[in-house]
Amino acid sequence: MRLLASAILALLLTAPAARAQAVQYRSRAGVEHRAQADTGAIARAEAALALAPGNVDRIIALGLAQAAVRQYREAIATFSRGIAVAPANPALYRWRGHRYISIGDPGRALADLETGNRLDTLNYDIWYHLGVAHFLRGEFPAAADAFAHCQRLAPNANEVAGATDWLWMSLSRAGRDAEARQALAPITDDFRVTTATAYFQRLQLYRGKRTPDQVLALADTAPVQVATLSFGVGNWYLVQGDRANARKWFERGVASGGWPGFGYFASEIELQRLK
Repeated sequence: MRLLASAILALLLTAPAARAQAVQYRSRAGVEHRAQADTGAIARAEAALALAPGNVDRIIALGLAQAAVRQYREAIATFSRGIAVAPANPALYRWRGHRYISIGDPGRALADLETGNRLDTLNYDIWYHLGVAHFLRGEFPAAADAFAHCQRLAPNANEVAGATDWLWMSLSRAGRDAEARQALAPITDDFRVTTATAYFQRLQLYRGKRTPDQVLALADTAPVQVATLSFGVGNWYLVQGDRANARKWFERGVASGGWPGFGYFASEIELQRLK
């Protein structure tokens, strides 16, 4: 009996961790990408929400805590719960749309982000993720329109870098090369970022300040960073008409395993398009 009780206790203690390790995305090559375990933030957010189940701010806080440890599907369910409570709250569509991208579903992401955009046309984050969803779907003119809004609404240099990078890529893929060059105007030699280093490195490539092989530095080893940089270089080669080198860099992006990054999904999609 004592052994049985110990076994039951062990199962109860490990059950939450097992749930936290659920598969979030299965790559096109069949690789399973899993969530991470909660380190306490989710439990605290759940406890706070239990005291006020209809509080939208607490629902969002729980969804953000889940997303922070890559529990994206659980976060989607949480934001859906919020939408049932407050269907006119644009932030809920912004966050759920973002997390649909994180599980490789840009179609559902687009539907949410379009709804959020109708509710709030000045929300930078909604425009940004709307642009990403359009880009992943190959809708490059629509992506360019979204990122043009982002560039104008960007609240700081880091967001200017991100918006400009995606705007250049979208315009280039839409065949609007002159506009793509003009889009780089905010990125001068004096431009500085604090967090958007991958986007800044890619922008230096577009500006002719770096070669493709100089975009990845020796310090760039984090999987998401490698996926982001690799996709940018691959896309640059694709715009130049060099499909062979584009394929190599897209393959590098997928091989990085940095699946939470948009560059990972974009690399997967481009490899499918190149077949």
